[in-house]
Amino acid sequence: QVQLVESGGGLVQAGDSLRLSCAASGRTFSGYTMGWFRQAPGKERDFVAVISTSGGRTYYADSVKGRFAISRDNAKTVYLQMNSLKHEDTAVYYCAARNNPLTYGDYDRQRGYDYWGQGTQVTVSS
Repeated sequence: QVQLVESGGGLVQAGDSLRLSCAASGRTFSGYTMGWFRQAPGKERDFVAVISTSGGRTYYADSVKGRFAISRDNAKTVYLQMNSLKHEDTAVYYCAARNNPLTYGDYDRQRGYDYWGQGTQVTVSS
């Protein structure tokens, strides 16, 4: 079983940077495609970023391209570096994992992932 724990959320001002972390307990991320999603109050849980099992490929939602960067550290920890934060980035951010390659499909869909963390709150003041 893969258990995910997010950390790094908090309250920041617009224009600031923040780095979220996702760590695995029980098993490592080796062989897993890892993604980040976010959900604002009253909104759907939306795709933010994904990274392939090897870390060689990444994809981002249009709303965060050029500002966010996903990375992984020896398949042990997954990060989401968030720069130039905007008020509209305010949401609960979730780490997700799936035991399939990035090319399998549905990497930008909630249904495409098998495991989820509890989320970490990111609030960006306007």
